[in-house]
Amino acid sequence: MNPDDPPVDPEHDPEHEDDLGLFGPGSVTWKVHREPILLVAGLRSLYLQALHPRAVAGVAQNSSFKSDPWGRLIRTSRYVGTTIYGTTAQAQAAGRRLTALHSRMRARDPETGQEFRIDSPDLLRWVHVTEVESFLSTARRAGLRLSDAETDGYYAEQRRAAALVGLDPATVPGSAAAVADYYREVRPELRMTRDGAETAFFLTAPPIPWKVSRPARLGLSLGPPRLAYFGIAGIAFGLLPPWARRLYGGLGLSTTDRSAELSARTLRLALNAIPRRYMEGPIYRAAQARAARLAGPG
Repeated sequence: MNPDDPPVDPEHDPEHEDDLGLFGPGSVTWKVHREPILLVAGLRSLYLQALHPRAVAGVAQNSSFKSDPWGRLIRTSRYVGTTIYGTTAQAQAAGRRLTALHSRMRARDPETGQEFRIDSPDLLRWVHVTEVESFLSTARRAGLRLSDAETDGYYAEQRRAAALVGLDPATVPGSAAAVADYYREVRPELRMTRDGAETAFFLTAPPIPWKVSRPARLGLSLGPPRLAYFGIAGIAFGLLPPWARRLYGGLGLSTTDRSAELSARTLRLALNAIPRRYMEGPIYRAAQARAARLAGPG
C-alpha cells in the first residue's frame, strides 16, 4: 500500500521556497516526526496492517516487498518525509502518484476469491490509521511528552495526509477517542491469515542488504546487524496493542507492554545521542531552511 515510484525532488522546489507544506514548524506533526524512534513505529504499523486479511492480501499480490524490501522501505520513508516536510506542491504531487499507482491495482480475496480494489476507502483508512497511531503511540511510549490536546491535534493534522491518498478527511479518525473507536469497530474483521503470517515472519527476519551481508561471505560474523534488527523488531512487536498480540498467538501480557516501553525509551535515548546531522535527510533540512528563512533574524 505504498509508492514504488520515486518522489519529487526532496531538496529543491524553487517555485515554492516560502511554503512550509501541509504542517509547518508549529505543528504537532513536526514535533512527532522529528523523533528517530519512529523507525520502530513504521515496523509496528506493518505488523498491525498484516492482521487485515484484504490489506495484507493486496500487499502480497501487488508489492515488491519480498524481492526488494529495503528499496521499498526507502521509497516509503521518502513518501512519508515528503508529505510531512515537503512543500504543499511536493506533498500533493507525491499523493497524486500514489493514488494513480493504487488505482491500477487489484487483488483477490484468498477466502472468497472476490476481486477488490487496492484503493477502496476501507483499506486506505486502515493503512492510514495504523500508520499514524503507530507513529504517535510509539513516540509517546518512548518518552516524547505530548499533552492530550497535542495528541488529538496530531490526529486532526494527519487528516491532511489522508486526503492526499483520496480519503475524505471527515471519514478519518481525528482524535485519540475516535481512533480507539475505529479499532473497536474494525477488530471483528481482523485475523491471522497465511499472507499475514508470512508477512509477519518476513518483517521479523528479512534478508540483510548485500553490503551488510558481504562480511558473512568472507567468513566474518554477521551477528551485530542481525541482532540489532531483531531487537528493533522485538520492540515494535511488543508495542502492539494487547489484542493485536493475541491475534498473533501471544498472551497480550502487561509485562510485555512494560518491557517493550522500557526498551523503546532506552533506544530513543541512544538514537537521540547520535548527532542530528547523521539522522536528518535532505527533505528535513530543506524544510528547516525554509522555516528559518521565513522566521527571519532572531
